Amino acid sequence: MRYADAGVNISMADQAKQRIRHLAGRTFTPGVLGGIGGFGALFQLDRKRWREPVLVSSADGVGTKLKVAFAMGVHSTVGADLVNHCVNDILTTGAEPLFFLDYLAMGRMDPNVAEQLVEGMSRACRQAGCALIGGETAEMPGFYAPDEYDLAGFIVGVVERGRMLGDARAHAGDVLLALPSTGLHTNGYSLARKLVFEVARLKPDTYVAAVGNKIGAELLKPHRCYWPMLKNIVARGWVSAMAHITGGGIPGNLPRVLPRGTQAVVELGAWPVPPIFRYLAGLGKIARDDLLQTFNLGAGMILVVPPKSLGKVEAELKRRREKFYRIGHVVTAERRKPRVAYAGALPL
Repeated sequence: MRYADAGVNISMADQAKQRIRHLAGRTFTPGVLGGIGGFGALFQLDRKRWREPVLVSSADGVGTKLKVAFAMGVHSTVGADLVNHCVNDILTTGAEPLFFLDYLAMGRMDPNVAEQLVEGMSRACRQAGCALIGGETAEMPGFYAPDEYDLAGFIVGVVERGRMLGDARAHAGDVLLALPSTGLHTNGYSLARKLVFEVARLKPDTYVAAVGNKIGAELLKPHRCYWPMLKNIVARGWVSAMAHITGGGIPGNLPRVLPRGTQAVVELGAWPVPPIFRYLAGLGKIARDDLLQTFNLGAGMILVVPPKSLGKVEAELKRRREKFYRIGHVVTAERRKPRVAYAGALPL
């Protein structure tokens, strides 16, 4: 027997890697040493630029949003989702993205699908100024269905030690600004798919008037990358902390960047909730707290801003024509109090 008899096609894998090498090469920055194809990827930090550099790393996957991509036959958007999610995660520390690696495991090697995925990652990396420096592509018949795959990403960034963001910088009195999401981003898809495809029994190409889009296209809307619009704000030290609103929603993520003895007071009607969330809430008759813990509800990134810098931050976002919403503030609170308190009602 040959390896191909077990379902692994080496020649197809080599073809996919050739396409990947070209796409990745377009993202290389001056710090990249060598090229794609070695056993390890090399990156040299610019010593003249950084005085006390701290490396920041993160890893994530796209999750069951991939199931929507399989059904739609559209794969480049989830590649971009993966990069953008990871960039946003390290951005919360104030880190600039340096390089990114991916892990792609497929049931059957399809160079066209692999190329779409890497094209999406390459495009997102270029937009973030981040090098797609390496990765791994594995063909695993019998582990994944022939037309399915899994995707994971790993990012490394850098921040000056004295300029790191987080709970040590945030204080009572800071203002909360929300930057809008484009939809679900990459969280809550297990529930969303169950509601849409099992409860409502919709097909991916079904147009939903309440959403204003075909449901598959709506669910595949890309995860926003906030680095380009925030890098100047971060460089000037105008924010205390930032929370990327992913799995766990606002109550699961905002407390991660607040110091002990404080509480975030969030005005629920202060930002618009996109129609997709109202539609899902109606399908599942979902309670408010479950919605807040499952979805971002239209708030993809929350900035914790000192009052003295608020005008500067808002002016910079307006200059970039970026929408933002004042959604609350940080207050002093006893430790037994909930880390997030809500005022008002969700506009559902």
